[in-house]
Amino acid sequence: MLLAPLDFAILAAYVVILLGLAWWVSRDKPGHDKNTNDYFLAGNSLPWWAIGASLVASNISAEQVIGMSGSGYAIGLAIASYEWMGALTLIIVGAWFLPIFLKRKIYTMPQFLLHRYDNRVRLTMALFWLAVYVFVNLTAVLWLGALAINTLTGLNITASLVLLAALSLAYSLYGGLKVVALTDIIQVLLLVAGGLFLSYISLQLVSDGKGIVAGFDILMTKLPEKFDMILTADSPNYASLPGISVLVGGMWVMNLSYWGFNQYIIQRALAAKDLKEARKGIAFAAFLKLLMPVLVVLPGIAAVVLLPPLDRPDQAYPQLMGLMPVGLKGLIFAALVAAILSSLASMTNSISTIFTMDLYALMRRHKTQHHYVKVGRIASVLALLVALVTAQPLLGKAEQAFQFIQEFTGFFTPGIVVLFVLGMFWKKTTANGALAAAIGSAALSAAAKFWLPDVPFMDRVGYVFLTCLVLAVVISLFEGKGKDHEHSIPLNDINFTTDVSYRVNAVVISLILICFYTVWW
Repeated sequence: MLLAPLDFAILAAYVVILLGLAWWVSRDKPGHDKNTNDYFLAGNSLPWWAIGASLVASNISAEQVIGMSGSGYAIGLAIASYEWMGALTLIIVGAWFLPIFLKRKIYTMPQFLLHRYDNRVRLTMALFWLAVYVFVNLTAVLWLGALAINTLTGLNITASLVLLAALSLAYSLYGGLKVVALTDIIQVLLLVAGGLFLSYISLQLVSDGKGIVAGFDILMTKLPEKFDMILTADSPNYASLPGISVLVGGMWVMNLSYWGFNQYIIQRALAAKDLKEARKGIAFAAFLKLLMPVLVVLPGIAAVVLLPPLDRPDQAYPQLMGLMPVGLKGLIFAALVAAILSSLASMTNSISTIFTMDLYALMRRHKTQHHYVKVGRIASVLALLVALVTAQPLLGKAEQAFQFIQEFTGFFTPGIVVLFVLGMFWKKTTANGALAAAIGSAALSAAAKFWLPDVPFMDRVGYVFLTCLVLAVVISLFEGKGKDHEHSIPLNDINFTTDVSYRVNAVVISLILICFYTVWW
């Protein structure tokens, strides 16, 4: 057992504070019973700081903390491109996508597809997202979190899985999105503090106590290949991050899908007080994303020097935590648990939102608001039970869970981006064109993986995106015969202008990223 009694005390204090805050936030006013807007969209009352913190806390889960650290161990700093490009993508989402979504006052992404296309598109994508969230995202977070608990405490995998699921339900099941978003402030503070301490101590250990700058210099001297941002074709990791495609290719498709059209991410912005507050939250999240590689990737690189060769890269983060001093180890472990619980709560809440509002409400119309909230809670419990059963069979043999998730979701993201982007910005797009893009994305991706196995998956994502784009445009033109689609969104009615502070944030983040990549390259 790697944790000392003091470490367990710190972890226990965190759990008690989390549950206490969750209970306080979830209290109902006298005479008021939670309705669907309260439970799924926090009553449209979230301030910008809660939106930004919750966006990052929901994103930085076990798959990022452990999985991306494992990829840092195996690949290097280049894996941080997901984070830095994600920051720029968030700015785009805030500027162009949020006005459309908030104008429609939707609960879910499938609801937008219903407004823009028809019920076939809505149901197809609702079922797809439910399957991915339960069998890919939820299982990955549970599995990697259980792996960390098993490594640090000796608790067996099954018990660790059950413990994480139970804690997640205990603090989030009753209160819904409002509890998840407001308690994410604690999660982000712990995540940042724990990550910074882990990076600091790791660099100190690398330099044998001579300072973090000396530790960083040693890493760059001993492991120069780990700091290549643009991998060349002769790199053993080129298939995961194929050179210039990281900047101008398929990664944009992956990021737009994740940050712009992913229910359990964008749901926080949908719960904002207004568009201005949502944009502030998006900008805050973008700044936090710039820090994430320092918190999760750098320790993975340091683990190459500090640890003996590992059987699996995903063991790097848990093993590195074992080198930390007593007390600090408990803080870092609490930060990891915070990230896991936040993501579990966010995913289960989004799963329950899609299931209740896009599937159940269609079959059982005219039920009370209390009934729909109850169904949402039941859906959350069932989703976690399914993920518990399937986590080990699906991910037990995956060497790099982060890469596994990216490649699997890459089968579907090209079609998702096509049907949303065309739906928002091209009035002639038809429902059949959108369906062709969605279904064609999976079929073309599977065919490309089978017939072109040597093409990096990120390049495949880019090629499939372009193909699906052409397919949707051709079908829409042929079917619509040049007429605007009857459900097209009146873009001229939506104000795309942004306030001065948001434009400043966008420029600052863009300049930071451009300078960093230019200097590093």
